[in-house]
Order: sequence, then C-alpha cells, then structure tokens
Amino acid sequence: MSTHLSQDQLLHAYKVMRTIRVFEERLHVEFATGEIPGFVHLYAGEEASAAGVMAHLTDDDCIASTHRGHGHCIAKGVDVYGMMAEIYGKKTGVCGGKGGSMHIADLEKGMLGANGIVGAGAPLAAGAALAAKLKGTQGVAVAFFGDGGSNEGAVFEAMNLASVWNLPCLFIAENIGYAEATASVWSVASDHIADRAAGFGMPGVTVDGFDFFAVHEAAGAAVARARAGEGPSLIEMKLTRYYGHFEGDAQTYRAPDEVKNFRDTRDCLQQFRERSLNAGLLKVTQLDQIDQDVEQLIEDAVRLAKSDPKPQASDLLTDVYVSYP
Repeated sequence: MSTHLSQDQLLHAYKVMRTIRVFEERLHVEFATGEIPGFVHLYAGEEASAAGVMAHLTDDDCIASTHRGHGHCIAKGVDVYGMMAEIYGKKTGVCGGKGGSMHIADLEKGMLGANGIVGAGAPLAAGAALAAKLKGTQGVAVAFFGDGGSNEGAVFEAMNLASVWNLPCLFIAENIGYAEATASVWSVASDHIADRAAGFGMPGVTVDGFDFFAVHEAAGAAVARARAGEGPSLIEMKLTRYYGHFEGDAQTYRAPDEVKNFRDTRDCLQQFRERSLNAGLLKVTQLDQIDQDVEQLIEDAVRLAKSDPKPQASDLLTDVYVSYP
C-alpha cells in the first residue's frame, strides 16, 4: 500500500474515482431518457486505473484514450461541466458539442482525445512522446486501450517504434475480459497481455486494476522510468466494467451474477475506503463529504447541460481548419 501518499493526495484520488463513478452512473440514468445523442460507453468499475495512472501526470503530459474515455478525461482534469455539456451535444461542451461522448478532447489538459477507432490512440501517444523527447520537455505520453485493442496492428507498430526510438511512452492495457461481447480467452493469444512487452523489448507488468494502490505504484515506476529516458513500458490492468459495452447492451454474454460479484467483492472505491480508514490515513467524515460534494457537482452539471444552447448552423464550419501564423 502506498502509505507514502499524503492525505491530500489520497483525498484527491478518492475524489477523482468518486467523480468518475457518479458521472457514469448518472449518465446511465440520463441516457435512458433519450436526451443524449449518439453512443455512450461507461467506465464505471475501472476508476482505479485512470486515477492511479493520472496521479503521476501533469497538464504537460499527454494521454490518448478510447471510446470509453470519460474516466480518463476526468482523471486528467478535463472540466466536468464541459464534459457533460459535450455529451449532451451542447455548444458549451469542451468540443463545442461536435464530438460527443466518444470524441472528448482538451489539449490544454494534455487530453489528446477519446477515440472511436479501436487501438487508434497508441500511434497518437507515440507521436506525442516523440515530440516530448525531441523538445526535451521531460513529458510523458500514455496510450490506453482494451483487450480488443491489444490485438490491433496499430498498437503493435506504436509499441515497436516506442522501443526503437526509446520514447517516454506508457501503454496501458485495460483488460476487462471482453472485447465488446467476445471474451478475451477466445481472442487474446496469451494469458497476460503484459507478456507481449517482451516482444518489443520493454518491461511489462500485470496489475490488479481494482487496487488503486497497486496501480499507483506500477504507474509511478513506469512514469519515472520514462522521464529518466529509459524508454516505454506496458502495464496490463486486470479489471472489469460494470455496464455493457455500450448503453443498451444487455450483457447476455456474462454470467448472471458476474457484475454483482465484482461490485460486492472487488469494487475499487470500497477497497480504497476500507484500506485508507483501517490504516488511519483518512477519516469517514472526509470521504463522506467528498461523496456529498461530488453528488452536487454532477447534479449541477446535468442541470446546466440540459439548459445550455445547442450549436447553430453558423458553427458548422468552425474548428475544422487550422490557421497557421
């Protein structure tokens, strides 16, 4: 357990994870009303991965996400109000309401974007890592992908180039056990995705993705290694999602009590609370206050998003072309 973390760091980590959880669970409810356009893929259950990795990053570091990107965005510091407005397709969204759930990006926060193309974030992260190396900024880039993305050629190519060029890049495989509805045991030709790191000359480690402290420790070592100029790493998070691949997915491919058992016995938020309280690092009142504050934050974000204006016809061609000086 990372007992070296300060109380402020622990409280921040819990707030990040609680914000992701409440954000996603509220979207699960709101999407059913039909007011949210497009597809929504929820990150609930995976909070420890995003929080544990992003705890080591700054706004100058970059991440490339997936179609399931809300948790990564929140953990990287993207504005929750702007995210909710974006998901509702409103002009006040972080991308002007034009990207929606699967394309939230905020370059000022180092969030290169969620991505609807499986595995497509890995080459973007490798490019950002190359830029950081050439500029000498000490910056790090992180690519998130799932067990389905772990089989994509673009991910292999990015990992190979990251090793060849010794880039400050992390590859985070969030292995939830399913690529959409296909179990990993059918589609991934190894017991551990992290074992593939050896083929690209980089270290690889498999971590309990439900355990924030384990994630924090592994990510910290990999980030420090990258900043020191020692090259890329692959970390596999073993975890799960609580909801379907997309909102509306009945999850008939999962055992009847599979999700319930994970919630009851492995939930990352509950584990964090119990371990922090039992170790005397935090107080119940502190955690309960965060719970209350986050509930209000999400309530306000939904209320504002519903009342915010939609993009107009005059906005159609904005943010399409780049004007160079």
